[in-house]
Amino acid sequence: MLRFDRQGLIPAVIQDADSGEVLMVAFMNEEALQRTRETGYTHFYSRSRNTIWRKGEQSGHVQQVHEILVNCEENSLLIRVTQLGDAACHEGYRSCYYRRLLPDDSYETIAERIFDPTVVYHTTTATVSIDPHTEQQLEHMLRQLYTVYQLLRDQDMSQQSHTSRLLQERDTTYLEARLADELQELTGVQRGDHVHKGQQPDTILEGSQVGYWLFLLASTHYLGYNDILPHRALLEGYTAQESEEQAMERQQECLRLLATGQGDAVARGIQQGFAFIGWACAQAQISPLAPAEYDLAQMQRKDLVAGE
Repeated sequence: MLRFDRQGLIPAVIQDADSGEVLMVAFMNEEALQRTRETGYTHFYSRSRNTIWRKGEQSGHVQQVHEILVNCEENSLLIRVTQLGDAACHEGYRSCYYRRLLPDDSYETIAERIFDPTVVYHTTTATVSIDPHTEQQLEHMLRQLYTVYQLLRDQDMSQQSHTSRLLQERDTTYLEARLADELQELTGVQRGDHVHKGQQPDTILEGSQVGYWLFLLASTHYLGYNDILPHRALLEGYTAQESEEQAMERQQECLRLLATGQGDAVARGIQQGFAFIGWACAQAQISPLAPAEYDLAQMQRKDLVAGE
């Protein structure tokens, strides 16, 4: 039996099957390892994005697996691959080990860069930052919203509230289907093929709808607010400056994790969904607070939350 660490991860050394060159080291969880074995191409777990990714999904420099070896203590993997595309490193080099450590502790680059990562990954040197007050505001609003959904779940108000009826029915298949529809519409807003009033107001509307179905799913699965921390996930998506391709990966991962029905996986799926809302807000150049402010205003009109 493989020994994953406390975070459910195991390190994997990736080696060129022909030359023996070490190309990279990354982490896998059980699911990433399973996908690697099923597809024959390496998949890893991103600790920063809290998601599974296929190596080369953006650059096209994928890795075809030949064999997977296990060390004596069963706590690390050696995976021999054929590197399809010349670069395994996200910095554009053949191997991640492209620098030599010198006696004075400086580095010497000993390899040629194969591709420019700023072109391949559409990255930019600009950064987006969120001040602590904005984060506190967002957390306060999202906690208010989630408290209402938990109340509508715990107290049967089906005759007065459609939301309460949905929470009483606990039909996660229906909730996931509605979420998928709203995610698609939010995507369409950013692509310009789902238009009502314009990108910014439509992002607020559709973003609030995505958040609504995410919260209903979280409530149906009896997750606590601290299990999902949606404000952090939303802001992570807002500041990540991801490409559309990366955002679509988040969307797909959200739905896939929710479909498992397993608590931890569902929580991660909900986080991916909120991160997608954040990405959409950044694309539309609106405040990350806007969808939550819209939802709170709707609830205040229905007397479900107190006005500030």
